[in-house]
Amino acid sequence: MSEVLTEKQEALLQFIESYQLEFGRSPTIREMREHFGVSSDNSILKLLTALKEKGAIQKDDTPRGIKLLSSVKEKLFSTELKLPLLGMIPAGGPVLSEEYVESWMKVSDDIVYKAKDSYLLRVKGDSMVDAGIFEDDILVVCGSLGPKIYDVVVALVDNQNTVKRYMKDAQGRLYLKPENSRYDNIYPEGELCIQGVVTGLLRFYKK
Repeated sequence: MSEVLTEKQEALLQFIESYQLEFGRSPTIREMREHFGVSSDNSILKLLTALKEKGAIQKDDTPRGIKLLSSVKEKLFSTELKLPLLGMIPAGGPVLSEEYVESWMKVSDDIVYKAKDSYLLRVKGDSMVDAGIFEDDILVVCGSLGPKIYDVVVALVDNQNTVKRYMKDAQGRLYLKPENSRYDNIYPEGELCIQGVVTGLLRFYKK
C-alpha cells in the first residue's frame, strides 16, 4: 500500500482489523454501517472501493468478502506476537503512547487472551510472592476481560497501579487481597477500578 489513506478510510480499515482479530472473519456492510452510525450502504461502499484501489484490502462480492488483512494473518497465525510493556497505566486504562510504553516484547500467543486488548506490566514489590509473582516479573494482562472472584488483577488504587487478588467478603464487599501476610487487604473507599486481568507471567533470569 503506497497511497495515503484519508481519516475515514483509516478509521474503517482499523475497524475491519479489530473485527477480524476478534471474530476471525470480516464484518458485513451492515455491521460496518451500524458501527459508524450511517444510514446508507453507499458511504461504506465508497470507502471500501477506495481502500481496495489503494491496495489496503482485497475483496470479493460476498457478504464477508474482505480477505484477512496481512497484519491480522500475522497475529492470528503466528505463535509469537508483540505486546507493549507499560511503565504504568493511567486512570483511563492502557494507553499506547511513548509516555507509557517502555518497549515492545515478543510473547507466545498461548498466554494471551485477546492480543488487541493485552499489554505487559512489570511487577513492583513483594505483595504477591505467595502466589508466585515476584518483583521484576512481567505480567501479561488483558484489559477487556471482566474480572472474576479469585482472579489476579491490575487495579488503580490511590492513583497507583497495584497487582492483587480480586475478592469478595462474607458481607458481599469487593476488596483486593495481597498474597503476602505482611500486607493488609485493600478495601476501596470509592469505586474499585480494575484495569485488567492477569492471563500470564514472564520471568527472565539474570546471568
